[in-house]
Amino acid sequence: MTTASQALSAGYNVGVSALNPAAITGYLDSRPRLTRWMERLRGRRYRVALLGSPDQASAAGDSGSGGHPTATAVVIAYTWRDGSVARRLALALEADWPAVPAAVREAFDTVLACAPGLVVLDLRRTNRCGCLGHRHPVVRERAFAEPHEALGGVVAGEIDIAWRLVEAWPALPLEETALDARFFEGSRLDEFRSHQFRLRLLSIVLHEINHLVFPHEPEDAVRGRSLAFYRDALRSYVEEACATMSFTIDRSFSRME
Repeated sequence: MTTASQALSAGYNVGVSALNPAAITGYLDSRPRLTRWMERLRGRRYRVALLGSPDQASAAGDSGSGGHPTATAVVIAYTWRDGSVARRLALALEADWPAVPAAVREAFDTVLACAPGLVVLDLRRTNRCGCLGHRHPVVRERAFAEPHEALGGVVAGEIDIAWRLVEAWPALPLEETALDARFFEGSRLDEFRSHQFRLRLLSIVLHEINHLVFPHEPEDAVRGRSLAFYRDALRSYVEEACATMSFTIDRSFSRME
């Protein structure tokens, strides 16, 4: 892992506290009415989520613009047609991430500790290059392209995620097929696939934030870290689902052997 000096060279304040989501929403609502209407006419929408453990997210939410150093505010920028995906992504950041075992999450401790206090996530359906996501050297989302006093002068970072490509991504072909086979057609299978998609999104978000903060770290190292996170997080979810399921009541889950 590279050092925090690369994050500093990008203009990020290492250890900066996460912004309060209400402050971000207030800033967006305070912009000129014409600007806001033009965005809506273009179909542009924003959703704010906090990426951090339960105590970190709580601390950021309870203090004005302060919070725990490793909680990161994520502004999901999307078109109105992708509102349901934006909600699922926010759920992945705020609910699925803290539900992952701490031993799995700790692989990204340094990354999130050095992440900017605000990350803009451009949620797309696809990328022409076929990539699942990118880090952006400069912020393209106009509302956050420059530091604003209302946001404490925080320097933002920006990434993009192509959700349809993530949805079709064969991350772990053999292992995912084996896990999928544990479910019969039914509510449990739908639940598994929905959670699987959210964990894929989460792993790609972490992957691109890793690139954003440490742009010179080798791709193989970053990919290995995010893929290991996805694999271990998915295994943990399945193990917990199996442990809490009643075989006598819920028949949508297959036999373990």
